[in-house]
Amino acid sequence: MGVEKEKFGTTKDGKDVYAYTLYNANGMRAKIINFGANLVSLLVPDKDGNLEDVVLGYDNLEGYYGNGSFLGATIGPSANRIAGAGFEINGKSYQIDVNDGVNNLHSHMENGYHKQLWDAEEGADSVTLTIEGKDGEMGFPGNKKISMTFSLSDDNALKLSYHGTSDADTIINMTNHTYFNLSGHKAGKIEDHLLKINASNYTPVVPGSIPTGKIAPVAGTPMDFTKMKPIGQDINADCEQLKIGKGYDHNFVIDDADGTLREIAEAQDPKSGRSLKVFTNLPGVQFYAGNCIGEETGKDNTAYGPRKGFCLETQYFPDNIHHPNFEQAVFGPGKDYDSVTIYQFV
Repeated sequence: MGVEKEKFGTTKDGKDVYAYTLYNANGMRAKIINFGANLVSLLVPDKDGNLEDVVLGYDNLEGYYGNGSFLGATIGPSANRIAGAGFEINGKSYQIDVNDGVNNLHSHMENGYHKQLWDAEEGADSVTLTIEGKDGEMGFPGNKKISMTFSLSDDNALKLSYHGTSDADTIINMTNHTYFNLSGHKAGKIEDHLLKINASNYTPVVPGSIPTGKIAPVAGTPMDFTKMKPIGQDINADCEQLKIGKGYDHNFVIDDADGTLREIAEAQDPKSGRSLKVFTNLPGVQFYAGNCIGEETGKDNTAYGPRKGFCLETQYFPDNIHHPNFEQAVFGPGKDYDSVTIYQFV
């Protein structure tokens, strides 16, 4: 195991951006840049030991300046959607960026943490990225400090460990928006991948993909991934929820979530034999089938587009601030934010 550092580019204001490549004894390699804490590439062996890059991304820094689909991005301080682009904490109202219809998505398209330069510190088998957010930045209260450690083990587990503090109560709901294609990022659509999510319930949405506040059973609906099935099997079903998201783009309620680390999902690619297991201590995961990936050129001059990658974004439920029955992602003095997500290839 180890870490390699190399220059990846220069920001518009002349600051150097570095790539940190974690590697293990099996040839697995994870490349992270300190611009946006973006996961740029992830080389994983297949059933025959052949390495392929299984995440969508860009070859150069310029690609991450655009990145309208959030390829590989670390989202913060608030991932997913907030209804009406506003919220109230402790009796005070806050207005944030209106960037998804009348709502807010992923904090801010241009000023979110995925487009800021983080400080970086290398470890023996890890890199820790740190960013500070000022009170009022992007409309969110509190002076915040967020750290995120990427580490890679010899059992092919990429671990993402987050820690956040704030001097005032605020929303901290981080996630990573990596798109996986277990056949390789150049392989095309992911609808034949198999997926299982350990979630007997999900949070239905209204147009705009804002949760209704209800927690609904998946049984008997196309949302049921409690047993392994192809992603594409029901994705075009005559179902109002799927029409709203143009396919799967929903938060699933993890079974028996109690704040401890547990396996929440598994994806398999029959062609390559790669299998991805996901673990987290968070209560929800947004399964996004890449329905709206923009038509663009990614790494290796590859044409990206809809459903050529999928996301399993661990999180507190979307718009939880407006639904008291959802676990609240409000942190501040006396209550730090801590979460762990592991993507393990078996």
